[in-house]
Order: sequence, then C-alpha cells, then structure tokens
Amino acid sequence: MDEQGAREAEPGRRDRKKAATRSTLLRTATRMFAERGYQDTTVKDIAAAAGVTERTFFRYFPSKEDLVFAEILDFVPLVQREILRRPADEPPVTAVLHSLLAAAAGVDGGLAVLVVGAPPRALSGQARRTHVLTDFEDGITAALTERFAGLDPEEPSHRRALRASVLARSSVAAVRSALLVHTHGEAETGAPGDAANGSRGAAEAGSAEVEGFGALLQDAFDVLRWPER
Repeated sequence: MDEQGAREAEPGRRDRKKAATRSTLLRTATRMFAERGYQDTTVKDIAAAAGVTERTFFRYFPSKEDLVFAEILDFVPLVQREILRRPADEPPVTAVLHSLLAAAAGVDGGLAVLVVGAPPRALSGQARRTHVLTDFEDGITAALTERFAGLDPEEPSHRRALRASVLARSSVAAVRSALLVHTHGEAETGAPGDAANGSRGAAEAGSAEVEGFGALLQDAFDVLRWPER
C-alpha cells in the first residue's frame, strides 16, 4: 500500500479500534455489574478490567450511568429488527415481548442489558433518563408502525401511528414497571453482588437476578395482554 492509501485507510482503522474499545468497556461493565452490583463497581474497576485507563473510559462515557444508558440505546435497534421479524399473526404486545427476549438472547449477558447495573429508580424522571426512555419508546413505535403498514397497508396512517405509539409506550411502561418492582425487591433483600459472597456466589446471584427479572417481565406483559384479570 502506498503512502496515500495508508493515509486513507487510517481513519477506518481508528474507527474500528474505537468501536472495539467501546464494546469492550460495555461488555466488561455488564459482567462486573452482574458479579459485584452496580453500586460496588467503580469506573476505575471497569477501566482496569478492560485494560484501559480511567481517562480513556471518560473519552467514551461521561459517567458510569451514561455507560448503562448507552447499553440500553444500543439494544433498541436489535429489538426493532426482531419486531419486524415476528410472525404476522402474533399480537403486537406479544411481538414486542418476544422481540425483547430474542434481542437479549443475542447479546452478552442476555437480559442483563436491562437489569444488571440499572441505576436506582431505573429509568425514572431525571432528564437524562427521560431522554433514554423516550428513545426506547420511539424506537419501538417506529418498528410497530412499519410492521402495521406491512400487515394492513389500507389502515389510515393517523390510526396506525396512534396504535403503534400507544402499544409501544405501554410496552416500555411494562418493562419499566418490572424494573422498578425488581429494584424495590432487591433493595429489601440485599444486593445480589455482595462481595462477601465471593465472586462465584455473586455471579450465581447475578444470574438468578436476571432470571427473576425475566419472570417479572413476563408478568408485566401479561397485565397488558389480559387487563381484565
């Protein structure tokens, strides 16, 4: 490769390296949150385990909380893709639930992307969290709108948009409710990542935490699907 070609290739290499570093930080944080708990994992811990400096960490994420939100936002396109793949005869709320589970199955840690390391008052009303919550809702709304258009092209666009928005925001409310109930229960029983348990015990507790949240998520969507119960 000549000098000009090397210069042209350099930005691509830099971008790939940056993407790899960001991915490593996210994966490392998810694993450490599962093992130790969100509160007991510091930025210094994450950076050291990922093989970078704290200064490098802050070039990618302004704070530990922002890293968690970045994981959630990265998760949204995966859910959108799954919604568009669901069977045509599947009810929309069920399609969203199955899409969440399928998307989670394709990422490191599974549903840990939503629950492990969720800051206190998960996705509550603070400005940054509200922005993330809205992006989550808007992403699912867009996918449902596209799904509905494919299933019934004759449906009036305003009705399609309203239906998609209501169902998407109800679905995200179910996710958020499951997170809030889960976080409340965790606060009462103690963090699963207590260092006193040892790393193996903490990891097992983290896995149980994710499974427990999965059951809550199913229950929350059951409320949407059978509101008269």
